[in-house]
Amino acid sequence: MDAHISIEEITDKKGRARFVDLGRAFAERTENSVPQLRKEQLELVDPNKNPFFGHARAQLFIAHRDGRQVGRISAHIDELALEMPADQGFGPGTGMFGYFDADDEAVAGVLIDTAKKWLKAEGMSRILGPISLSIWEEPGLLVMGHEHSPVIMMGHHPAHYQAWIEGTGFTRVKTLYTYNIDISDPFPPLVQRIVKSGERNARITVRKVRKKEWDADAATILGILNDAWSDNWGYVPLTAQEVAYTGVKLRPIIHEDLCMIAEVDGRPVAFMLTFPDINYVLKRIDGKLFPFGWIPMLRWLRTPKDSDMRVPLMGVLKEFQNSRMASQLAFMMISMIRDNAVGRLASKRGELGWVLEDNQGMVAIAKTIESSVNREYAIYDQPLM
Repeated sequence: MDAHISIEEITDKKGRARFVDLGRAFAERTENSVPQLRKEQLELVDPNKNPFFGHARAQLFIAHRDGRQVGRISAHIDELALEMPADQGFGPGTGMFGYFDADDEAVAGVLIDTAKKWLKAEGMSRILGPISLSIWEEPGLLVMGHEHSPVIMMGHHPAHYQAWIEGTGFTRVKTLYTYNIDISDPFPPLVQRIVKSGERNARITVRKVRKKEWDADAATILGILNDAWSDNWGYVPLTAQEVAYTGVKLRPIIHEDLCMIAEVDGRPVAFMLTFPDINYVLKRIDGKLFPFGWIPMLRWLRTPKDSDMRVPLMGVLKEFQNSRMASQLAFMMISMIRDNAVGRLASKRGELGWVLEDNQGMVAIAKTIESSVNREYAIYDQPLM
């Protein structure tokens, strides 16, 4: 270990604030990064506010050299992840690291070694990451697509972090993709035929979410999600507290005609959420609502004209997956949302993801709508010796 590097364990509110502000300072000097709202970032690492900590524990660390803060990392353990089957990514003995930033390779090595030692002392036998903090938040390290600014709720990291992480013995265990979609033109004829066939099926109804009844719709959506994704790599169930918390957080960016629930015989069986890219306005206000940033933010939230779109989540109940009806449900929702985004908001571009590299259903959908991979994120693991 470099004698000039020391590690501080963060144990209080002021320390968490320094941890967040250090990450913001790293982001500020990273090309194409977008400043996020500090208040939201503080909540994510606050055990009293983020319901993730209802089933997880974490230790935050800051590295110092010659009196300067030169890096940070989290080491965390999710009890629900430990209960998952090992072949789904987590499982017994798996701890995680995240919120990784470092001035140089020496600092990176000390931080990663610190996270490993903490996890091993907590009884873990494997380290997985970067995941900050939950798989539902910002998983993976950006390894392709650094020339693009990230869209809403996606991470962004310097290109040299890849070599620093891999240089400490990590092996890539999973790749996540995002897909770029030109939505200015109608979807291909095949998609249009599938949509029309679904529209002729009297059993199928696709409706907008209802903002006045958003709590109920959010619970419906996240219930479908917990079923639809339960066999996926990296899946960890969302708790009732997380469902409620997520619903509150998402409400300001929900536009009813961009989020759909599909029903079969009156029963909700599928959903698709699309969010306008709030990073567009966060760039303009430098991630600061005050003193005047709230004005353009409020205007944008009401009508996000010309905004890019991101589809972060969609799902179909397992009983309908791999069926003809699943394709109809998916493409009907995609088509309706595309028409609304283009017609009402003059949107031209969308982004689908993240998508697991081996999620054949989602990869097939991405190919069918003629999208292309524009970003790649890597998740790594390593045994703890």
